[in-house]
Amino acid sequence: MPAPISARTGAVPQGASGASYAPALTLLASLFFMWGFITVINNTLLPHLRSVFDLNYTQTTLIESVWFIAYFFASIPSAKLIERIGYQKSLVIGLLVMAAGALGMVLAASLPSYGVTLVMLFVIASGITLLQVAANPYVAVIGPSNTASARLNLVQAMNSAGTMLAPLFGAYLILGRSKGGTSEAGTVLTQAERLADAQSVILPYVLVAVVLVVLAIIIARFPLPAMGSATSRVAKEERKKHSLWNHRNLVFGVPAIFIYLIAEIGVANLFVNFVSQPDIANVTNELAGRYLTFLWGGMMVGRFVGSFVMQKVDAAKVLAFFSIGAFIVMLGATFLSGPAAMWSLILVGLFHSIMFPTIFTLGIKGLGPLTEEGSGLLIMAIAGGALVVVQGWLADRYGLQWSFLLTAACELYILFYAVWGSKVTNPIDDVPADTDVFA
Repeated sequence: MPAPISARTGAVPQGASGASYAPALTLLASLFFMWGFITVINNTLLPHLRSVFDLNYTQTTLIESVWFIAYFFASIPSAKLIERIGYQKSLVIGLLVMAAGALGMVLAASLPSYGVTLVMLFVIASGITLLQVAANPYVAVIGPSNTASARLNLVQAMNSAGTMLAPLFGAYLILGRSKGGTSEAGTVLTQAERLADAQSVILPYVLVAVVLVVLAIIIARFPLPAMGSATSRVAKEERKKHSLWNHRNLVFGVPAIFIYLIAEIGVANLFVNFVSQPDIANVTNELAGRYLTFLWGGMMVGRFVGSFVMQKVDAAKVLAFFSIGAFIVMLGATFLSGPAAMWSLILVGLFHSIMFPTIFTLGIKGLGPLTEEGSGLLIMAIAGGALVVVQGWLADRYGLQWSFLLTAACELYILFYAVWGSKVTNPIDDVPADTDVFA
């Protein structure tokens, strides 16, 4: 049996080695990969479903809005579920919910039905929300507290790996096997072709569902440290004595996540349109899409680098440095032209890389028995991605390039959070120091 970890500090006791939690981190990294992978498949689905159902832009953007709305509605119930049954069982349930949604996509494709598609995407996103609420704080407290941000950045790098590979998977198994995906823009499909195209998503989602079920079985049988279930009774008693509003790092961390998502999703959604402009790179949408891989690749590299650096440098200082870098390159994307503007926008991926996992770990630091609820609020803030429509309105009104000033303003709030907002106030203990939190 591994040596116990103090749930009060989240630190490994004297003599314990990193190997005690390395296997768990390795397994959890696969979860981060899968939800990054499934999330970015949506980027392939949007043009595909627009063709299949002959959607207007409002109906098309509703697909992505439904995805982020799920974070808003499912986060707090997810936190309550974790508090009740623990982290490990919640991870299993999250994977099974995602698998059910993936199989529901098979049903939606067989009908085919736009309404059923929206419902099933909501189900998948709800499962991912539960995974996020459970896995992010779990990774943060599974080892020494002073390297929590380093660990979360490391496994989030696997999330970025999933976002890099998903477009290739979607392009080959969805777009590459459909009439709409292989035809020139503006091609009108017959009813029979739309039905055939709708069914092209069946194989990809069956494969995804199988992988998710296998992961659920593995995690159910894996001896993960049962932190949530071991401390939930204590937490229920202790949390009555404390208020989330007494923790500055959480109060300012929730809007930090919300604002960061506006920046990240805005850059990703408008990247192809921006790069393909005549005064930027003057390339086709297809080639601009290939450059998008560099943006996601930069996020993966940045998280690996950030994970290494944060083992020796305070996470808030690293976050401040990256936010300044992001602000500078966004100004470049706004005021420069030609390839310089394009590469400025690509570089923001590198600087955005560590922001979500670092803000998250700083946000839950010192929450003790309030960790599950604090985690739920931070994950709920991912709904900020739905407000990318604000940048779209700015682009329509003032021009696409000028709209990136909104992103630059977002970087300044992240800098404020790193310098002042992330400071821990009123830290509280989780459970007594001698509590054994291993199953």
